[in-house]
Amino acid sequence: MTHARLGQFHIGGAWVAPLPGAGTMPVENPATEATLGTLALGTLADADVAVAAARRAFPAWSATPVGARIDLLRRIAALYRARSEEIAQAISAEMGAPIGFAREAQAWAGIAHLEATITAAERFVWEEYRSNSLIIREGIGVCGLITPWNWPMNQIVCKVAPAIAAGCTMVLKPSEIAPLSGLIWAEIMEEAGTPAGVFNLVNGTGPEVGQALARHPGVDMVSFTGSTQAGVQVAQTAAPTVKRVAQELGGKSANIILPDADLPRAVAEGTAACFANSGQSCDAPTRMLVPRARMAEAAEVAAGVAAATVTGDPREAATMLGPLVSRLQWEKVQRLIGAGIAEGARLVAGGPGRPAGLDRGHYVRPTVFAEVTPGMTIAREEVFGPVLSILGYGDVDEAVAMANDTVYGLAAYVQGTDMGQVSRVARAMRAGQVQINAPAWDLFAPFGGYGQSGNGREYADWGIHDFCEVKALVGHPAP
Repeated sequence: MTHARLGQFHIGGAWVAPLPGAGTMPVENPATEATLGTLALGTLADADVAVAAARRAFPAWSATPVGARIDLLRRIAALYRARSEEIAQAISAEMGAPIGFAREAQAWAGIAHLEATITAAERFVWEEYRSNSLIIREGIGVCGLITPWNWPMNQIVCKVAPAIAAGCTMVLKPSEIAPLSGLIWAEIMEEAGTPAGVFNLVNGTGPEVGQALARHPGVDMVSFTGSTQAGVQVAQTAAPTVKRVAQELGGKSANIILPDADLPRAVAEGTAACFANSGQSCDAPTRMLVPRARMAEAAEVAAGVAAATVTGDPREAATMLGPLVSRLQWEKVQRLIGAGIAEGARLVAGGPGRPAGLDRGHYVRPTVFAEVTPGMTIAREEVFGPVLSILGYGDVDEAVAMANDTVYGLAAYVQGTDMGQVSRVARAMRAGQVQINAPAWDLFAPFGGYGQSGNGREYADWGIHDFCEVKALVGHPAP
């Protein structure tokens, strides 16, 4: 990707300049605070042009056979693999992910979602007979896709790929904070031979371009990933046009370590998972629930993990924890660390300020609080930084009640050896995905939340379902 792309949008199959009235903003490297380039910010007018291109393309694309749509995804996957290192480098530069993590998790997620979507589309039941009706699943129409900065390619691909498979056309608005990887993605879409207007990209802010897509009468569906506050605004804006709104929002995920678990191992794994991606994951296990009598032991293990976590330059292979994405995010995390101290949680690792020796960049000290109680701010608000809260419980029923005492419900975690009890606890936790004993990432499991964590589900066939309308041809003769 050339830096010239930062000043262009991809609309109707071509790279175009913004319409008059567009603004600009610097793209920052959060590790160095240096400017990587200047991004063009679209307006309502740019969104209108992109939506019009998508609407023109929809009739032909939705009528394209499924096999041809899957073939496009295969071509995209091949090109993505060829540019995987470039994508990893872009993600590392734009949002501060350590280069190893950028390769093995951030960039890898894009190809993993492509492969899962291809497999799911091949197996998907697009048409079926029930009673005397033919049931058809077809693309919902033009989709506005609004994606975040914390997992840029993960979220772009798990929206674009199922939309392509379903026969939808789309306008993507990536995060303006981390736009480099999205522009590479647009180049891949073009090189793969995506028909003009099927995929369009307009950069811009949420209040401008995001809201324009949400309210646009030519958009049939909005798929949004971001904060709960922004998700509420998207849903309110979309309501007058009665379009479908799918949302993956915030989280405050509980990790219940049962009395029979291997506590040192479970605490170490849970702490490392909380710190992954600098804590900037909506499903991070940020509330660790341990038997109250073992609080001191858990705190000691977690503090040891924090001490061993190498924080620093994302370009260094040994780095485990990079910076937060922005000064604004750094200030928010500092405020919440301060709230934990002020409200009486016991600080056992980390704390306010930058790590020693890092006087530039949005770095946070990996932080652990013990003796956290359910009413504390750090137990209730999504921190979105490497900050772990350890809470004590008396019995398992209390642990489940504490875990469910949240407006969120995106993910939950449970560790234990008695699988009967583990299963009972997992079933009782009110979350869209419950991970048991630190499993591997499952790209075929539905991902989405209860409560204020959103609605709809992403990944594989679950994502395809969300981009489809269901039509019944009643009285259609069976073959």
